[in-house]
Amino acid sequence: MPSLPYRQDALSPYMSAETLSYHVGKHLQTYIDNVNRLKKDSPFADSSLRDMVKHACGNLYNNAAQAYNHLLFFHNLCPLPDPPSPWLVQALQVDFKSLDGFKNAFSEAALALFGSGWIWLAADTTNKLHIIPMENAGNPYTKGLTPLLTLDVWEHAYYIDYRNRRADYVNNFWKIVNWEYVERRLKQGENLIYY
Repeated sequence: MPSLPYRQDALSPYMSAETLSYHVGKHLQTYIDNVNRLKKDSPFADSSLRDMVKHACGNLYNNAAQAYNHLLFFHNLCPLPDPPSPWLVQALQVDFKSLDGFKNAFSEAALALFGSGWIWLAADTTNKLHIIPMENAGNPYTKGLTPLLTLDVWEHAYYIDYRNRRADYVNNFWKIVNWEYVERRLKQGENLIYY
């Protein structure tokens, strides 16, 4: 179970310490425990989490993908983010016209996804950027894309702080996005640590 790159209260008021305590200590921990149990005596016993997301199926895929998705989500956040660099803004402009155009499209996808799932910014092999809404444990690796940024829209991600106000949660997400981490993932592609 990797440690968070910030204190549990560091994202307040946009994400409370109570939310992070439950989200990391209960939800993510359960997925990681399940992965460790399910991969024993399987062909994936020595595989990385990313390889399990790419190649496993059934319960192992669901738990590995949820563990991976959560780890990336928490690394996509930071307490005092710098604005995106001119390089990243230009990359987003190619496919979304502007930074605001990207944020609006991503937010619309987050509000439109019915039920539980994830909203992704992902890159294909030519570094073209895509916004991908995926239900349940969906991950862009299953579509041959590299995940860069994600937003968890399962209710457990926001219900303590926002109750049923997903729109407020999505709006506040932009105040804590770690743009430097997103840029690093885009530049490094497959040469990344597993999350």
